[in-house]
Amino acid sequence: MKSIYFVGTYEPIMCGIADYIAFITREIPAERWGMLSFDLERFSGPLTGGNGKEEDRVWHGIPDFEQYTADDLLRGLQQIGADFKNSVLWFQHENGIWRENRKFISMLRQLNIPKVVTLHTLHFQSSETTCGLTRSEHEFLGRLLPEVDAITVFSNGVFGAVANAFPQHRNKVYVIRHGYPYPAKVTRLSRKEAREQLDDYLIYESDLPRSTKESLYEQHIFNDEETSIIGETGFLCSGKQSELLFSVRDRLASMSPDKRIAALRIGAARDGFQTEYAAKLSQQQDKKDKFLIETCLPEDMLRVAQRAFDVNFYWPEKCTQSGIIAHALGAGAIMAGRDLEGSGEMLREAGAISEKDIDSAIARITDLLLNPELGRKMEDKALKYASRYSWANQAQRHWDLADHVLEPDLRLMPVKTFQKTEVTATPVLNPV
Repeated sequence: MKSIYFVGTYEPIMCGIADYIAFITREIPAERWGMLSFDLERFSGPLTGGNGKEEDRVWHGIPDFEQYTADDLLRGLQQIGADFKNSVLWFQHENGIWRENRKFISMLRQLNIPKVVTLHTLHFQSSETTCGLTRSEHEFLGRLLPEVDAITVFSNGVFGAVANAFPQHRNKVYVIRHGYPYPAKVTRLSRKEAREQLDDYLIYESDLPRSTKESLYEQHIFNDEETSIIGETGFLCSGKQSELLFSVRDRLASMSPDKRIAALRIGAARDGFQTEYAAKLSQQQDKKDKFLIETCLPEDMLRVAQRAFDVNFYWPEKCTQSGIIAHALGAGAIMAGRDLEGSGEMLREAGAISEKDIDSAIARITDLLLNPELGRKMEDKALKYASRYSWANQAQRHWDLADHVLEPDLRLMPVKTFQKTEVTATPVLNPV
């Protein structure tokens, strides 16, 4: 029986890639996947409260980000009973997980098993090279591509950059877009209902300080239908430039003086650097119209929060793709963000607000707040986009590629067209 064995972070490790693999594996038959992840006792990042899922198919034994070998992976495959003849090793790559790229490639070279790598953080708008990759990415891919059977990327922009840079390997490059949740319970909520649920959770169930709960209760942020909420969720990373959320709120309020506008930044710090940033961000709130709500929302409540906001704001300093955007669009939430790299491509294709400069974004958010019908159209487009790239559909795309790697004669359905790229001949997986 053919199987995919994913390699990377996984539950209960708390990070975007761990979530990504968890969502994919939920849509794959239980007997047809396995997971090789990092030793939880030696892992330096935050963990969730649980012990992970599907213990019989998950091996938490890779020593750490820097101490990993091919022998480690082979030992893990043996422990979870892998069938080496009909298996594909599927790596999730970003530099924070696999440090020392030369060592990573050396490990791949020693594994005589079909290999696929999903690359989470490639650029296509960098000025460092003519193709749009950074110099380090270009060097890394030049060494990586000869050692693998395929790589997958999340956007047409990255596909074009890699295929143009390495035309001799373009038949190894595939687009499998980031998956999108499609939670029916959340998508059926009106904004009023979502606000009520978020209000109840934050005030009565969350771990927030009593002073924060009292401020939320006194200001009636969620109970006043005349108040528009612009919000942001996710870890409190300085690269997300969340301080802009408060300044954008002030500018929106000055442009619509008769309308109350509140800004809510909900998230938690997961390391010392983020804790320092959270402290600076806290000084900018007034607990009247600008709130920093330091808590880590559970998965279901994260989507409710995104649904509750009139606008989800996202303006990172740098970004290649975003799980937060995927969660929001899957909930049918309204997004306004920076037209940058893969995140900008996601927003544009989903019909959300995507602008290169903040002034243009503020102007469009103002129009949106004054014209509710625009928001309803954006919600509909978001849900259609999320349905097209649901986790179930994207899991099937993984199977299509795994079958192709194991049996190269199998024919893949090509994508119909590529926008804004000169390369169109590469077999790229159909989105549906």
